[in-house]
Amino acid sequence: MRNNLNALYELQEIDLRIDGLDGEKAQLLAEAAALEAKLAEARERIAARREELATLEADKEALEASLAGEQENIVRSESHQKEIKTQKEYQAVSKEIATAKKQITELEEQILQKVNAIAEVNADIAKKESDLGELEGNVTTQKDEVQHRVEALDSGIAADAAKREDTVKGLPASIMKRYIRLRDQRRGVAVVEAREGNCLGCNMHLPPQLYNMLFRADDVITCPHCQRILVMRPANEQ
Repeated sequence: MRNNLNALYELQEIDLRIDGLDGEKAQLLAEAAALEAKLAEARERIAARREELATLEADKEALEASLAGEQENIVRSESHQKEIKTQKEYQAVSKEIATAKKQITELEEQILQKVNAIAEVNADIAKKESDLGELEGNVTTQKDEVQHRVEALDSGIAADAAKREDTVKGLPASIMKRYIRLRDQRRGVAVVEAREGNCLGCNMHLPPQLYNMLFRADDVITCPHCQRILVMRPANEQ
C-alpha cells in the first residue's frame, strides 16, 4: 500500500503540473485570440470609414449632377431670354436665372463641404491603414512568440502525460476511481500531505490516532475534514 500511496502522490504532482501547463496554454491561446480580435476591430473601423467615404462620394456626385443641371438651365434660360419680346416674360425668365444662380451657389458650397469631408476621411483611412500595417507586424511577432511557447507547453504536457500513463498502470482501479472523484470535488487536489499532525489540504488538525496510522501506510486514509487522501512523505516519516 505504501507504494500505491507514493504513486498516488506522484500522480497528483503530475496532474497538477499538467493542470498548470493547460492553464498557461489556455491563457496564451486567449492572448492570441485577443490579438486577432484587435486586428479585426481595426479592419472593421477602416471598412466603416470606407463606407462613409463611399457615401460622401455618392453625395458629391449627386450634388455635381444637380449643379450641372442648374448650369444647363441657366444657359437655356439665357438663350431663351434673347428671344423674349415682352417685359413680363423677360422678368419671369430673369427670376428663373437668379433662382438657378442662387441654387448653384448653395450647391457649390455643399460640394465644397463634401470635398473637405472626403479629404478628411481619406486622411483618416490612410492613418488607420498605416496603424493597421504596424499592428499587423506587431501581432505577427507576438503570435509567433505565443506559438513557440504553446509548442513548448505541448511538449511538456505530452511528457507529463506519458509519465501519468505509466504511473496509473501501477494503481488499482478502485483507488483511481476514488482519486478521480476527489479531484473533481476538490478543485483538482485529491492527495495531500499530513505533517506535524495537520492536513496540509485544509490546515485542520488530525486526530492523533488517525495521524499515527499514517506512519504505517497500510491503508488509504482520508482527512475527516476535507476528505482528501492523506500521505506521509519520506522526510516526514523520518
